[in-house]
Amino acid sequence: MSHNRSKRYRAAAEQVDRKKSYSLNEAVATLKKFQPAKFDQTITVSFRLGVDPKQSDQMVRGTCPLPHGSGKQVRVLVFAEGVAAKAAKTRAQSTWDSRI
Repeated sequence: MSHNRSKRYRAAAEQVDRKKSYSLNEAVATLKKFQPAKFDQTITVSFRLGVDPKQSDQMVRGTCPLPHGSGKQVRVLVFAEGVAAKAAKTRAQSTWDSRI
């Protein structure tokens, strides 16, 4: 099945050698040469880590902080008494004291 690709896509595809493995700096430089689209573009990055995820000592986990956060409001509840409760009131949205 033949796909009808846009002029922008065909021009970008000509700049990339599909058989070459690009370093991160080369890949970013190549992406910056492409003509921008009319929408928010995304890229997919794949890494070959060479680990066996079935082995518990080789599990790969992590997080990636987003530039503007996750969009969710963070709430903090502090369970403290006395001086620690007074200090926590300045930072937490709500505190719990055993006297309440």
